[in-house]
Amino acid sequence: MSLVFSAIVPHPPLLIPNIGKDEIEKIQKTKDSLLQLEQDLYIAKPQLIIIISPHGSVFSDAFSVNAHTNFYSDFAEFGDLNTKREWEGSPILGANISHKANPTDLPVRLISEDKLDHGSTVPLFLLTEHLQNIKILPVGYSNLPKRKHIEFGEFLKDIIMETDKRVAVIASGDLSHALKTDAPGGFHKDSEMFDKTLIELLEANNVPGILQIDEDIVKNSQECAYRSLLIMLGIIKNMKFTFKNYSYEAPFGVGYLVGNFVF
Repeated sequence: MSLVFSAIVPHPPLLIPNIGKDEIEKIQKTKDSLLQLEQDLYIAKPQLIIIISPHGSVFSDAFSVNAHTNFYSDFAEFGDLNTKREWEGSPILGANISHKANPTDLPVRLISEDKLDHGSTVPLFLLTEHLQNIKILPVGYSNLPKRKHIEFGEFLKDIIMETDKRVAVIASGDLSHALKTDAPGGFHKDSEMFDKTLIELLEANNVPGILQIDEDIVKNSQECAYRSLLIMLGIIKNMKFTFKNYSYEAPFGVGYLVGNFVF
């Protein structure tokens, strides 16, 4: 049917109540923004969510599409043995993407893994609580050039527009991981520049400018959102949209951006 929703979200496990506990208060802006985004998503009435995560299967020379029939998640690696969720997959659409990519110069690797990574499950846990019978198609980026990620997004858009489903796309990823000396990536002066520049370019709808961000600045920021975002920007390329920046904060030295691309 159509593309009905697109957004960029972070994925700190601290947002899961059993993990974050009192620490959630430190990222309250992010939590509140995701609650607002959940309402937006619910109103859009999607039947399928394409979730682009940096922490699933990432290949150097190919994009990944996870065509498993059902998915589950848990947060045992973060000390939470109780929080678990399950989602239905979309293997037919996954196989269709792989089939249609064959005659192109876009390398797509079809995989089948039942457990979702936290880059997918943290956003899905928070955004799909009130969506019944929602289907999920996890997608992973690659180490191919930036332009290829835009092209892959454009390719996905054509397929999305051919489906009989209402489709939402969520780009999962955190911005800079090196904003403070005690951040996961330590401190690098380019981190603040990367986050500030990216947000300004998103708010200006300047996709060419996002593509032109210096590779060294991207690398030094130690982000995990940039290529997820490029795929999504390829999907909404040539569509008239407004980027709504719901919140940005970095209390732990990692940039958490929540934003909705409104068509």
